[in-house]
Amino acid sequence: MRINKALRFAVGVVALAAVATGCGGGSDKSASENAASGKLTIGIKFDQPGMGLQNSDGTYSGFDVDVAKYVAGKLGVQPDGIKFVEAPTPNRETLIQNGQVDYIVGTYSINDKRKEKVDFAGPYFVTGQQLLVRADNTTVTGKDSIKGKTVCSAKGSTPAQNIEKNFPDTQLQTYDTYSLCLEGLKSGAVDAMTTDGTILAGFAAQQPGVFKVVGEPFTTEKYGIGVKKGDTDIRGKINDAIEDMIKTGAWQAAIEKNFAGTGFQVPTPPTVDRY
Repeated sequence: MRINKALRFAVGVVALAAVATGCGGGSDKSASENAASGKLTIGIKFDQPGMGLQNSDGTYSGFDVDVAKYVAGKLGVQPDGIKFVEAPTPNRETLIQNGQVDYIVGTYSINDKRKEKVDFAGPYFVTGQQLLVRADNTTVTGKDSIKGKTVCSAKGSTPAQNIEKNFPDTQLQTYDTYSLCLEGLKSGAVDAMTTDGTILAGFAAQQPGVFKVVGEPFTTEKYGIGVKKGDTDIRGKINDAIEDMIKTGAWQAAIEKNFAGTGFQVPTPPTVDRY
């Protein structure tokens, strides 16, 4: 394990990551059974502007939230029948396996390792890993300039794994949430923050003039909706809902709404993989 040079920022942070959603039992019913009763528990991110955010008034906003609601509607569940719970990156597989959520829509990149534990509907969105730095930073301009730098990402995330595996001369700092990375970036404890460009654009838009996204995307990340392993029924229904959202124009409308003013361009809709 690499040692973070900014220990002063790390003091006390680890304990902060204890998440309520990691505790308690789950439901023995399938997601389809819960949907039939008019109730769904859906995991989302609480700290990603533009994608999944818990607002100060207790409501939720973001593209992932809109996708989650659209899918729920196609499953016959109205908005008042949805319970949103936080699904931090390190906890996602556990939440699904334990039945604590019916599905997760939380910037959840599909990969083979995760598919050993859960199944995915989708993808419903394709993006790529980039870097966020302070607005006055002129030394980090992209992936080729992070040698010797401290880069922060979420523990267990695909971007963190990519830095650890492919950038051995870069110091990796991980926390349970991206918001903690953002605090480290703002204080100067880390040099850059890395995750998917959509997430970074949301953070930059939230604090204009404080941060900036730099460099071209250097990975391809396909976001999927995580469901219990082997639940082909709910996976098929969610795939149908994703395709319907794209076909009706609701998918594009949700992107335009959630990234208004960020300069983010609407990408080509993905093709659902019914593996």
